[in-house]
Amino acid sequence: MAKLSAKSVQHAKPGRHGDGAGLYLLVKPSGAKSWLLRVQKDGKRRDIGLGSIAALSLAEAREKAAELRKHALNGRDPVVERDRDRRPTPTFKEATAETHEALKSGWVEKNAAAFLKSLETYAYPKIGGLRVDTVEASDILSVLTPIWTSKPELARKVRMRIGQVLNFSQSKGWRSTEAPSRAVTVGLPRQPAGGNFAAMPYSEVPAFVSKLEAGAPTNGRRALLLLIFTAARPGEVRFARWGQLDLAKRNWNRPPEIMKERRAHTVTLNAPAVSLIEQIKEASDVKPEALVFPSRRGAPLSNMTMNKVLRDAGLPWDVHGFRSSFCDWAAERMPEIPEPVVEAALAHAVPDKVIRAYKRTKFVEMRRKLLDAWGRHLV
Repeated sequence: MAKLSAKSVQHAKPGRHGDGAGLYLLVKPSGAKSWLLRVQKDGKRRDIGLGSIAALSLAEAREKAAELRKHALNGRDPVVERDRDRRPTPTFKEATAETHEALKSGWVEKNAAAFLKSLETYAYPKIGGLRVDTVEASDILSVLTPIWTSKPELARKVRMRIGQVLNFSQSKGWRSTEAPSRAVTVGLPRQPAGGNFAAMPYSEVPAFVSKLEAGAPTNGRRALLLLIFTAARPGEVRFARWGQLDLAKRNWNRPPEIMKERRAHTVTLNAPAVSLIEQIKEASDVKPEALVFPSRRGAPLSNMTMNKVLRDAGLPWDVHGFRSSFCDWAAERMPEIPEPVVEAALAHAVPDKVIRAYKRTKFVEMRRKLLDAWGRHLV
């Protein structure tokens, strides 16, 4: 039970005054006052200085003592944890590096690299040197305003990543609040329509597929064909390996590390996709770990390879936009297919309760029906 009060701390005489649970107020003959915590670790008593009463009030000292006792009970060194908290508040640049290091294991390699690159390019010149606890809405706006309407997709990603750094910093105790959201939104203009990836109208995709199939069978063209046939993301195609493909069951079992949501996902393969894969298989190294579309150096294709096929053809569309083409086609030509099935085909998150409502086996059957119909539309 706590024994000290704010008043007794203020008037305490020289000596050691216990508050309970190992927390003591130390008063020197000079009148200087500080806090000390006594804990047991590995069967030994340890006295840990917490700081002066100018730095910690009674309530704060109790809170800090409870935190360090918890660390000791969990096997951590309370002195190390105390000193960790005493490190200077990092700059936004330093906090970004720590955020990246802590979270990158849960990201696809490409996204982890883009996280750093985008903040280095756009945020560091404006706020990189600011202490992370001083970054406010006005600072974030100084980063976003120059690119918000000219590079809308990139700007949204930069905003999200700044928010991740600030929220991570709050979790580490470097700032008292999360990233400002409403204040930033109010300060930004409306982005122009069409900020998403430029998508080819679905009615034009079959003719484009015919041109691709008639051209030289390069890895870039074939990778783009598989992307269109399966409505996959570019990264999923670039990192496709032979061990992921089950042609007997007509499935592409994609592991978490190549998926945006970091969850394993199986896409059903329609007839054009199976035919394409069989053609590639005839002249490929089909070891399970071998890439389906390796570059000349044996590494995954460049992120620009498939878009270059479009540029060379003089087309303004974006590779990622074929997913939108698929969505528009499904909405207009397959209205009997429920929207969650389309979302699942795109590897978007769908709640389990939705899948249960359709029964899992039926859900997969509907996805296969959808992709098979898409394949017929294309060829």
